[in-house]
Amino acid sequence: MAEAHQAVGFRPSLTSDAGEVELSAPMLQEIYLSGLRSWKRHLSRFWNDFLTGVFPASPLSWLFLFSAIQLAWFLQLDPSLGLMEKIKELLPDWGGQHHRLRGVLAAALFASCLWGALIFTLHVALRLLLSYHGWLLQSHGATSSRTKTWLALVRIFSGRHPMLFSYQRSLPRQPVPSVQDTVRKYLESVRPVLSDEDFDWTAALAREFLRLQASLLQWYLQLKSWWASNYVSDWWEEFVYLRSRNSLMVNSNYYMMAARAGNAVHALLLYRHRLNRQEILPTLLMGMRPLCSAQYEKIFNTTRIPGVHKDHIRHLRDSRHVAVFHRGRFFRVGTHTQSGLLSPRALEQQFQRILDDPSPACPHEEHLAALTAAPRDMWAQVRRSLKTQAQEALEAVEGAAFFVSLDSEPAGLTREDPAASLDAYAHALLAGRGHDRWFDKSFSLIVFSNGKLGLSVEHSWADCPISGHMWEFTLATECFQLGYAADGHCKGHPDLSLPQPQRLHWDLPDKIHLSISLALRGAKTLSGNIDCHVFPFSHFGKSFIKRWHLSSDSFIQMALQLAYFRDRGQFCLTYESTMTRLFLEGRTETVRSCTREACNFVRAMEDKEKTDPQCLALFRLAVDKHQALLKAAMSGQGVDRHLFALYIVSQFLHLQSPFLDQVHSEQWQLATSQIPVQQIHLFDVHSYPDYVSSGGGFGPADDHGYGVSYIFMGDDVITFHISSKKSSTRTDSHRLGQHIEDALLDVAALFQEGQRLKRRGLGEDDSGHSRDSLPCHTRGSRAPTTATNF
Repeated sequence: MAEAHQAVGFRPSLTSDAGEVELSAPMLQEIYLSGLRSWKRHLSRFWNDFLTGVFPASPLSWLFLFSAIQLAWFLQLDPSLGLMEKIKELLPDWGGQHHRLRGVLAAALFASCLWGALIFTLHVALRLLLSYHGWLLQSHGATSSRTKTWLALVRIFSGRHPMLFSYQRSLPRQPVPSVQDTVRKYLESVRPVLSDEDFDWTAALAREFLRLQASLLQWYLQLKSWWASNYVSDWWEEFVYLRSRNSLMVNSNYYMMAARAGNAVHALLLYRHRLNRQEILPTLLMGMRPLCSAQYEKIFNTTRIPGVHKDHIRHLRDSRHVAVFHRGRFFRVGTHTQSGLLSPRALEQQFQRILDDPSPACPHEEHLAALTAAPRDMWAQVRRSLKTQAQEALEAVEGAAFFVSLDSEPAGLTREDPAASLDAYAHALLAGRGHDRWFDKSFSLIVFSNGKLGLSVEHSWADCPISGHMWEFTLATECFQLGYAADGHCKGHPDLSLPQPQRLHWDLPDKIHLSISLALRGAKTLSGNIDCHVFPFSHFGKSFIKRWHLSSDSFIQMALQLAYFRDRGQFCLTYESTMTRLFLEGRTETVRSCTREACNFVRAMEDKEKTDPQCLALFRLAVDKHQALLKAAMSGQGVDRHLFALYIVSQFLHLQSPFLDQVHSEQWQLATSQIPVQQIHLFDVHSYPDYVSSGGGFGPADDHGYGVSYIFMGDDVITFHISSKKSSTRTDSHRLGQHIEDALLDVAALFQEGQRLKRRGLGEDDSGHSRDSLPCHTRGSRAPTTATNF
């Protein structure tokens, strides 16, 4: 999502106002430290490893094995082939009366060794099985016998009751692609957007890179891939996010929408409880391939701590309070008593106490949070100057499970002006007023005065599917499990014995008042420059696309190419984020959606001499190409993360590469992302479409570009979130939204016409198929204000 902006800006993040930040550590030392960080993470998960490291076996299986060995020994059988006798000889001689105890200990040691060997064998076998990606590259509905055999073996070796982190030890490591293949794919991706002269120059730089530098840089990456858990993810987190000195607001954070409040805090804490107990099921791609769960560890109790040159992520094992902001004041609200988690009604009572508190904000306290939207080095310097009382208040905020902002204004969809209200809702979640969000927290829950709510999420700790998974659980639990009483309050009874929420006092020194004012001015400027547009496309949805045996994501991506071309009259590099969580500690990869095939389709659509069947054939070719790129990226054979890692190695080695400099000077004028709906088992999305999250959005990656996200809400609605900069004379979010709607209807009309021609060819009467029609809509025309749903 917002990572596209950070990916563009990571080169300047290697420098600061004080001068260049030297990457002076030797390359081998950096690789060693990367591996050391990986092993530290493994050790920090020791308890989880104890619980899940035996997966797909279980502690009961050890007891069964030990009992079987004891039974065999009782029947005068020796399953150890003499090993237990040798173990008994090595044990101390405690006298004749302890002879039987020595036998039991020998059997226990042998059972433990055999059990460990079996578990290790199972892990290795499962890792080898999960390294197979042939199933991903096959077309939908065409499963080979090899893939069927693989699937059966995965189910056998996976066990029956996996926990959230059960698969972590069995996930393969992300492979380092061939540098020749990466460069070839890169040149192929930029060909549609470069002139012949520029492409020849770029190709010459690529040939020089392959001849002089590629092999050395690739060798270091291979070495790191053998030693560290992932050859790119830790550098991606550090250089793309934590070394960026830009404001987090708009540039790094993203938002998610919903429609109700009340029980949300309790539902979030229930999710954390299940997360700590690993009761959340691991995500299985297509119901069969586990994804890496490492990012779930930092959802709660996590804060991004600012630094002068580099931030760091602080994660606590537990937190028993949330930090609340209301009318310029900060509060600490406990979430637990000695008997456990507070009930929803008790939490509502505590929040109502805050709303009823008439005390005013202290000087400059109201705008303090604007510092979290300031450039990171500025906020780091101010943070160091805080006095003891302010440090204690800061600790209460940064040590909270998450941040809650109780806004004084309403937001959300209104009947009077639905379009404008949705746009204002998105803007409020993405930027707010610049001083009412704590952007450093892993996420902030924003509750508006009319009960609507949403999330503002910091991006460095994890990617959108993780927070989206939590948000889906929260909404479903809040609505279908917790519910509300007849009077509108949360169910249950208030607890009058609870202490009042603790008001946090900052006692801010006078010298930081100017910093707060500057931060607020910058935040308001940045917030005021963002143009957000949200619109639900209800003419058709996923069911219509699936009926034509097409990927719904590829369908949307090709429509976006057509819409952007109509908006700007040219093609551009397009950033689509996809996940690489098929691998241990994998994060994301870029799908470069603007392909030669996509451009051919767009040109045909704008050429009135091209027939609909010709356009439809080109559209299918473009979709097939996009699917091939998407699957390659997911299987570790993408372009951008490999080139990024090669660039980082060149910086450590102080090796200048004109080709890599050229690669990382590119601008992504169209950044896109699909918001996945992951937990359809929580409730029937077809029966309750209004309870599906409306998705979320992010800021544009370029000052003259667009940020576009989309979510399939049930089978018949697609919601788009578009952002751009008001300062740009080239972009307009509402204009692009209209082009997207027109492009979707134009593409759908191709299939409609193809279906009509097919029916006529078969001699059928198509007069009875009005539900598939688009009245008054022809290719390239503006869509009618109303259209028949597909």
